[in-house]
Amino acid sequence: MAANLSAAAAAPEADVRGHNLPALVFGVLLIVVIISGNLLVCLSVFTERALKTTTNYFIVSLAVADLMLAVLVLPLFVYSEFEDGVWTLSTTICDSLMTMDVMLCTASIFNLCAISVDRFIAVLIPLNYNRKHVDLRQAVLLSATWILALAVASPVIFGINNVPGRDPTECKLENDDYVLYSSVCSFFIPCPIMLLLYCGIFRGLRRWEEARKAKLKNSIQACRKLQEAAASLPPLASLPPPLPPIIEREPSDSPEDQFLSQEQPYTSADYIENQVRTVSLGEIKYNPEPRKRKTAKINSRERKAMKVLPVVVGAFLFCWTPFFVLHTLRARCQDCNIPPALMSVVTWLGYVNSAINPVIYTVFNTEFRNFFKKFLHGCCSKNAG
Repeated sequence: MAANLSAAAAAPEADVRGHNLPALVFGVLLIVVIISGNLLVCLSVFTERALKTTTNYFIVSLAVADLMLAVLVLPLFVYSEFEDGVWTLSTTICDSLMTMDVMLCTASIFNLCAISVDRFIAVLIPLNYNRKHVDLRQAVLLSATWILALAVASPVIFGINNVPGRDPTECKLENDDYVLYSSVCSFFIPCPIMLLLYCGIFRGLRRWEEARKAKLKNSIQACRKLQEAAASLPPLASLPPPLPPIIEREPSDSPEDQFLSQEQPYTSADYIENQVRTVSLGEIKYNPEPRKRKTAKINSRERKAMKVLPVVVGAFLFCWTPFFVLHTLRARCQDCNIPPALMSVVTWLGYVNSAINPVIYTVFNTEFRNFFKKFLHGCCSKNAG
């Protein structure tokens, strides 16, 4: 009887526990924003000629990771949050969720790291850098991001989550050593490398900008000297009279040319044209180092793209650093009491990062912004029609 009463009392409690409606609403909106924003990023790069650069192909790889996160991970996570953090599905589905979660979050930061490596090469080793098409080195970088991400997540597939005494009502990484391993590989090693590479990139950009300004200054000085030299030439009236045609012009090989030279009068304008070649400012090319003519240069579009990337990296670090710090602390410090609500908040913050990147591209990149405006205007026009 007492058992029946306790069971009856537990049943309403279970019914009351269960349903976090704000998490469901926010999760559905987040999934829609992530899918629509990152799809627009992929479409813009594959349809707009101005956006088909190697840097943007890496950005597409990052957008694909965010899309897969929204499709494969977030629905199950939102369902778990809607159930107030209680896992009601099988442990096999939980292990699949953990595998995809680790792999896609790792792929995101590895893609950012690959972008920083590619930009470092483009700025500091610019010779023969392919800026329009993905070459072998860039294909290797893109492939390595996904292969390494799968390697980091693979222990979950092979059963490392099946520990004795596992609670089937909670879906998380059960092996504390693996939590440390995955956090170090996915976050704590790539982040310092990425930050060091960006420091090198902006130092190289600053040196390149200084060199460009110095060349521009030298070119302006050369033009001024040429203008001063032209101003010091004697006026046309003081030029000597034209010489006879037989002395002034060399005999031509063609009889027709000889006939024309005899028939047409030779004026002082002809003398000036042959003796003093007119030079326009557009023809002046100052090249103090002619042997370095083949050195690749960074155009304004690439400089703008490079200014967007640190914002993307900063947003990623802001969103994911709290999660990885608390995630590692919970695994290594058994006496630390980290509230489940706090872990839920930092996890949501990490997933929000997948929706932020398209917004960053729209705000800081003119080409992306123009495409988004054109696409949305076209969709609105079709709906209105």
